[in-house]
Formats: sequence, C-alpha cells, structure tokens
Amino acid sequence: MEFTMLADAVARQIVAGDLPPGTRLPTHRAFARRHGVAASTATRVYQELTRRGLIVGEVGRGTFVRAMRPTADPVLAEPTGLRVDLELNFPVQPEQRARLASSMAEFLRTGGAAAALGPWAGPPGTAAVRTADAPGARPAGPSGNAADVLASLLVRPGWRPERIVLTGSGRQAIAAALATCARPGDRLGVEPLTYPVVKAVGARLGLTLVPLDLDDDGIIPERLRATHRRTPLTAVYLQPGLHNPLGISVPPDRRAALAEVLEACGVTVIEDAVYSFLTEPAPPLTDRSLVVDSLSKRVAPGLAVGMIACSAAEERQVSAAVRSGAWTPSAFAAEVAAHWVRDGTVAAIVAEKRADARERHALARTVLAGFDVIGDQRSYHCWWRLPARWRAETFVAAAARHGIAVTPGAAYAVQHNSTPNAVRLALSAPPVDVLAAALHTLRTIAEGTPDDEFA
Repeated sequence: MEFTMLADAVARQIVAGDLPPGTRLPTHRAFARRHGVAASTATRVYQELTRRGLIVGEVGRGTFVRAMRPTADPVLAEPTGLRVDLELNFPVQPEQRARLASSMAEFLRTGGAAAALGPWAGPPGTAAVRTADAPGARPAGPSGNAADVLASLLVRPGWRPERIVLTGSGRQAIAAALATCARPGDRLGVEPLTYPVVKAVGARLGLTLVPLDLDDDGIIPERLRATHRRTPLTAVYLQPGLHNPLGISVPPDRRAALAEVLEACGVTVIEDAVYSFLTEPAPPLTDRSLVVDSLSKRVAPGLAVGMIACSAAEERQVSAAVRSGAWTPSAFAAEVAAHWVRDGTVAAIVAEKRADARERHALARTVLAGFDVIGDQRSYHCWWRLPARWRAETFVAAAARHGIAVTPGAAYAVQHNSTPNAVRLALSAPPVDVLAAALHTLRTIAEGTPDDEFA
C-alpha cells in the first residue's frame, strides 16, 4: 500500500537519525505536495507513524519526531539505565534497609514466617480497624488480621475505613477498583494528565477515559458537573493528594466543592492515595469512594502490597474483583508488612521520608527558580512547564545525552493530540548531591536552545 511504503521511508529516516528528535514535520498538505500524493494519504502516513510511536502531534504546534521509540513495556515500568534516574519514584532512606532487616529477624525469631506460610484467612479485613485511633495504631490484639493492621494506615480524622481488601500491589488495587465499578464501554472521568497505568488498565477493560477540566487546584467542579450532564460518567478516578504527575494537592475549599458535585452526580469515586503517607490526608471525597493505596512507596519497592478501602456494602464486589483478576496478595508479604506496622518500623520510615521529600522538593525549587515549576512542597515530584523554545520530547532527548532520565508530559496525557509541553521530575531516587548536580545540568540545558544540544 502506498501510505505504508511512505511511512516506512520516513521511519527509516527517523531510526537512522536523519530526522533527529524534535524535528518538526511538514503539514499534511505540504507532505502530500512533496511526495505527489493525496492529502488523505499523507494523513494515513502520519497516523501510521504515530501508531508506531515515532512521531507525536501537538495541537496548535505541529507534528514532531519523538525523543525515542517506545518499547513494548508499559511506560515507567523499569529503570532506564541512565546514570541519574529522575523518571521513577521509589524513595528509599539510607537506614531503612538495616531497620527492615532487624525487624524481619524478630519476625522470623518469633515464628512469624511459619504462621504466614500456613492457612490464611484471605484479603478482607474486619470492622476491628474502626477501633484504631491513629495511623500506625494496633487493632485489638497484636495478632489481629493483617488487613486490619494495614488498614490502620488509612485511618484519617473523621474517617475510618469500614472494610479493606488487600491486593498484590498498588497497580492491582487500581485494576480491581476499576473492574469493580465499571464495565466495557463505560465512561471513566479522569484528570487530563493521569497515572499511565490507569490509561493502560482502562484500555484493557474497554473503558472510555474522559478527561476532566483541571487547573492548578485540581478538577474544576462545575466543569465536572457539565461533563456528566452531557453524557453520564460511571465512575471517576482522581488523585486529590500529591497528584502524579503534577505534584499538586486539592485545597480544602476546592475539595468541599468537588465533593458536593461528586455526591450530586452519584458516581463512584476511585481515590488514589499512594502518596498520602507524605501528607496529613483528608477523609475520602464521598461515601461512594474506593480509596486505593500501596506500601511500595511508603515502605520499600519490593513490598508490593496494595489496599482498597471501601464500605461494608461494597466489600463483596471488591473482593470478587480481586479474586477473579487473580490479584490476591502474598500472605507472607501481608504478614511481614503487618509486623512492620505493629513494631513501629513503618512509622519511623514514613517520618524520615516526609522530611526527605520536603528537602528534595525545596532543592528543586531553589535550583530551578525562575522557571515555571509547580507541585506541593511535600511531594517527591514536580511538574516543569518548559520554555517555549523547548518541546518536551526534545528536552528529554537532551537530558538523556547528559545521562539524566526525565519523563515527557505525553506519558501522562489522556488525549494524544493534546500533549503538554512539560516534564515530570521524580526526585526520590538519586543521593541528594547527585540530584543537585542533575538539576543544575537540567537548568543549564533549559537556559540554552535545542540548537545548542543537537548542533
């Protein structure tokens, strides 16, 4: 087919480097004239190159060669291999490995392993958690259900989860929550920039993701109401605290207005609370909220235990979704995690990470002063709106030439034809001195031009 041959020819130029990252391609009409084909054929060529992940279109700006060809792996799934990783956020404190090892030794010494490897009651917790007084508090009896112990991490002022269902990871918790409240063809409201895993899971479940209007304080309530009135939403997935990738938190007055609209719409709300351990979290937005959380960032990357907090009425549906999706957790991981909560290990690590996140975020703001950087000061990541002379894909490529991995805004965009000219900086991985040096390098790149980098 003619359009396929043309697409192959352009693809070879991109792979060979003849069309370097950031190159602006001709308009469809200009491409058609240059190659002596119909405008519709040019459109099909660009669609094919977009499908292959080689180019990206930006509304009002044009079509550009991507920084790199994406692999078949999910976005942000594995470390990049570059010297400084500002792409993945897995905070690990210097002393936490020794602390976790010491606590694990006690767990093994007291026979915890034998109990964890025996018959297990399963993921659902009981109402015992409602007697907990504060995050980290023990439920009745030191040998309480692991789900109840972990649920104590979600206790917030004015709210205690009625039920908690455990999963094998935070990603599985999100998938199970989506599978609980939506069916193929349903409309799921999301922030226009959202966690990439939600985009992937939503596509596999056959959901239509509907971007909701957003400003620097979060979703705009009346715009959400208007969207729902035009074509009803089945559910909404939100990150009201330390949003990924923006790093913003919804302020109290906006939370109240948003909660009122969500209650009036009567939709199920999935609240992603994976970064809530860095803040003083607020109660769920509505009584219909499913709150998902995980221990991978709160404690350690290898502790992939996820949680879904829900009402007693929803527990059966949530548990059924977890079982049918094969998303049940490892009993051993759940019991070890519960042990670390009981003996105060988790609370100590969280306190260290809260201080560390503030230090790193303040460093980023100081080094990048004068640029358009947003994000909550308690967050482990921030959002950098780049100067007009840079596009995100080109900037990512320039950073990679200096051994620094950052994430382009397109990775989070729900609409592929509306990609932000911004990058997310994950601040948790490198040592602080390495982070500082990397940020200074990024500043130097941003103060220059693409011509300086790719001359």
